[in-house]
Amino acid sequence: MKKSILAMLNDSEQALLRETEARELEGLDEDDLLDLHTRVRRARTKYSKLYRRRASAQVGKDARRSGAHPKHARTAVKAEVFEDALARVSRQLARAAKESADLLKAERLAAARKGKGASKGDGGGKGSDAKAKRRTPASKRASASARASTRRKEAARDSR
Repeated sequence: MKKSILAMLNDSEQALLRETEARELEGLDEDDLLDLHTRVRRARTKYSKLYRRRASAQVGKDARRSGAHPKHARTAVKAEVFEDALARVSRQLARAAKESADLLKAERLAAARKGKGASKGDGGGKGSDAKAKRRTPASKRASASARASTRRKEAARDSR
């Protein structure tokens, strides 16, 4: 990051940006990344809103848009810096979330395989621990529709 941009930021903002560097992100788990993501997003939103608010007020004063950006460029730069930091944290968070999802999926599959193997020898059969089917209005309607369709086909076949 450029020194001129770092000079614009206060100590807490600089510390927040240091936390978003790649080597710092590597050691964080998913919960820590979520916390960091929230903090960076808040900072980005703060400066984005501040820039828009100030620029719109400037447009109202000057009655032109061309002068609004240069007067508030510092705020716009801060918003952009935090936008980049948010992107870094988001990518790392996505990686961590994918890893934990893959791990959970593997655990569920292993538990399902283990459960299948155990039920073969217990004599309970295929449906020993299956849940009873629930009759919902949708399932009743589907059943009635299938029954009616079958009866129409049989009636057409019998009339030939």
